Amino acid sequence: MIPKEVFEQTLMSFLAPIKPFLDDASVSEVMINGPFDIYVEKKGRLYKTDAKFDSHYALAAALRNLAQYVGRHVDAERPILEARLPDGSRVEAVFPPASPDGPSVAIRRFSKETLTIETLLNFGSMTPDAADLLRGMVGSKQNIIVAGGTGSGKTSMLNVLSSFIGLEERVVIIEDSRELQLQRPHVVQLEGRPPDARNRGAVTIRDLFKATLRMRPDRIVVGEIRSGEALELIQAMTSGHGGCLSTVHATYPIDTCNRLETMALMSDVGLPLFALRAQISSAIDLIVQVSRLQDGSRCVTHITETVGYHPEGGYQLRDLYVREYDGKDAKGKVLSRFVPTGNLPKATEILREHGYELPERMLKAIAAKA
Repeated sequence: MIPKEVFEQTLMSFLAPIKPFLDDASVSEVMINGPFDIYVEKKGRLYKTDAKFDSHYALAAALRNLAQYVGRHVDAERPILEARLPDGSRVEAVFPPASPDGPSVAIRRFSKETLTIETLLNFGSMTPDAADLLRGMVGSKQNIIVAGGTGSGKTSMLNVLSSFIGLEERVVIIEDSRELQLQRPHVVQLEGRPPDARNRGAVTIRDLFKATLRMRPDRIVVGEIRSGEALELIQAMTSGHGGCLSTVHATYPIDTCNRLETMALMSDVGLPLFALRAQISSAIDLIVQVSRLQDGSRCVTHITETVGYHPEGGYQLRDLYVREYDGKDAKGKVLSRFVPTGNLPKATEILREHGYELPERMLKAIAAKA
C-alpha cells in the first residue's frame, strides 16, 4: 500500500501548474476551464492566470490521481468527481462527455486561520450591535438559517455563529463534504459518502440526520441543505431540538422559505402543502442573508425573522436589520450601511429569559419608529 505522504507528494506533482495558487492564502478559489484556461478568485474578484497544464491528458491524469487518492472512480458513466485535496480544499470536477471541452474543475480553498466575529466586524460585514443580536439569538437557541449565493460566505458565517454556542453543549455536525470548523470543544463530526463504483455503500445526509437524533445532540448543525433532508431538519426544529444551524442557497430571505419548501417536497413523505408551510414558518426563527457585492466584498445584507404563514399572503417575514446602499466611491467600492429597521423581534422575551438584552442601537430605532 502506498504511504499517504508519498501519495500526497505524487498528487501535488500532478497539480504543479496550480500549486502556487494552492499555496497562496489570498486565493479563495481556483477555476480550471480546460488545461489552458485557469482563473483564480482573490477578495471576491476573478483574475485570469498564465498557468497551464501541458495537455488535456495531463489535466485528466491529475484528476484521476486525485480520484484514486480519495477512493472514487470516474469514467464516462460517472463523469462527476467530488473530492478533497490533502490541505482540505474542496474539489468539484466534471469530465467528458458531460464537459465536452475537457475536464472542468473548481477548487474551493478554506482559510487556515479561524474566522472570528471580530474579523467580520473589521471587514465591515456587519455592525457590533447586529453581532450582539446574533449572539443572543444563538445563545437563546433560536433556529437560524444562513442564506446566500455561491461564494457569498455562508460557511464562514456559520463558523462564526457557532462561536456563540455554549461551551458545555454537545454539537453534532452533518456534512456531505467536511468544511465547517466549529469553534467549540464538544463536537461530533459526521460526513456523508457517495456510492462506490458498484453503487454500494452510500451514506446520505438523511441517513446521518436520523442517526444524529439518537446521539443526544444539544445542537444540530447541517453544513448545507440541498434536498429532502430539509424535512428532517424542519421536523427536528419543531420537536424540541432548538438552536439548529444550517445554510441554504438563496438570494433573498423569502427565497429561503420557498427553497426549503421545495426541498422538503423532495422527500418521500406525503405531507400536505399547507401543513408543510406552517411547519417551516414555525421552525425557522431567523434568516441571516449574506451576499457578495459588486466590488467583491462579502457582507450580511439582512437579518430577518419569520413571523408566520398566511394562506393568502404566504410566508410572513420581518426584517430586523437591512443593508442600505449609497452608491460607490472613486475606487469602485460599494458604500453601504447596515441599519436596524425599528421592528421589535418576536424573540425579545426569550432573549431576556436567557440573559440577553436587545442592542442599544436597536432599541433606539424601535423607539424612533414607535
